[in-house]
Amino acid sequence: MIVTRRQLPSLAAAVLAAAASLAASVTPVSAAAKVQRVMSPGGIEAWFVQDATVPLVAMEYAFAGGSSQDPADKPGTGSFTANMLDEGAADLDSKTFHERLERRAIEMSFSVTRDHLRGSMRMLKENSDEAFGLLKLALTAARFDNEPLERVRAQMLSTARRETTNPVSIAGRKFWEQAYGTHPYARPPNGTLESLPVIQSADLKDYARRIIARDALKIAVVGDITPEALGKLLDDTFGTLPAKGDLTPVPAVEAARPPLQTSAIVDVPQTSVNFGGPGVARNDPDFMAAYIVNHILGGGTLSTRLYKEVREKRGLVYSVSQSLIWMKKSSLFAGSTATRADKAKETLDTITSEIARMGNEGPTQKELDEAKSYLKGSQMLALDTSSKFATALLQYQLDELGIDYIEKRNAIVDAVTLEDTKRVAKRIWGQGLLSVNVGRAAQAAAQPATGVGPKAN
Repeated sequence: MIVTRRQLPSLAAAVLAAAASLAASVTPVSAAAKVQRVMSPGGIEAWFVQDATVPLVAMEYAFAGGSSQDPADKPGTGSFTANMLDEGAADLDSKTFHERLERRAIEMSFSVTRDHLRGSMRMLKENSDEAFGLLKLALTAARFDNEPLERVRAQMLSTARRETTNPVSIAGRKFWEQAYGTHPYARPPNGTLESLPVIQSADLKDYARRIIARDALKIAVVGDITPEALGKLLDDTFGTLPAKGDLTPVPAVEAARPPLQTSAIVDVPQTSVNFGGPGVARNDPDFMAAYIVNHILGGGTLSTRLYKEVREKRGLVYSVSQSLIWMKKSSLFAGSTATRADKAKETLDTITSEIARMGNEGPTQKELDEAKSYLKGSQMLALDTSSKFATALLQYQLDELGIDYIEKRNAIVDAVTLEDTKRVAKRIWGQGLLSVNVGRAAQAAAQPATGVGPKAN
């Protein structure tokens, strides 16, 4: 996700932070049984958990679109639009809009993924009417004034300029290009030094017009509000949006078939390594088995196979992890690490070997049992605030998992067998790797860095 909003001023942030710390006392397991579908009088649906532990309301929502809807010659348009939505609306200029947010301790942010334009809002219960009113203005009457537009453009260009010499950023960009070629998923969501200067106000208005609509809108709300009050606010906020968006069709695509390796030379002492390959769709019957195998192999904890082999046994890296990435039109498994330039080949060879071993053999019964236990426990611990809960509920909607998914998830995990994991391990991790190395050339790996930027691609 590409987050595109500055921090609230300290006073407003402190008010919400204090309320949020109290909200952490909500028991996610009990809250899960109270997930309900709220349908507004005007027909706008939200998944809702009513909780009066603290006077706080959190909302997460998403429109279909995202960076895959950027014009091919103007990547970054969606991210730019997200940055501008709260930079003034209707008769409120940027300064006045943010003063209203600060005065009522309202948190509002917008972001883009490859498939969605997402929004997040958090407020005290007593400020719900004003918060939803300001959101309506942002969604229906954003101003896209020249002064904030050029300020935001300068900020985005500064970030893009830094990323041209940052090996981590270069490796990530090249990995997506390697995986998806000319498909919209390959485009840099935050734009480039070439595209950002040519994106104009008209482009942002057109993007907002095409994306911000009711037909693919998903909403999740958790907090101290009644279903009746929420329904009215939903109609007031979203009811005047266009009924249907105007999306450019995005074709389904499979990531490039491995093995495939790409390198870029950047004269820095640490080499960034990205690796991965075609993954598994969220609605695939093998998804949970794949999710469990991914956790065992490189899911981010200190007990994964990659961590043990690459970090603990060989001391090649500080950390290494991988994850499953699923989108509307494709899926990946993707991992990353960084190592000393002269250890880059050994590091990638070790990762490749360990992933191939998982593909050939699958996990053990002990690994499977431990992974199931961890995944069942950690899921509920991750839903310890209203904002986290709302984020999870929104994702379940986007993934079309059903409103009772939280209740069913542990049973889905338990149903995965060792045979399932061995089958899916061979299917996903038994085909070789896509990989990208960004760092010093092999012949220069033992030499001191000169501080020079990228030499070649």
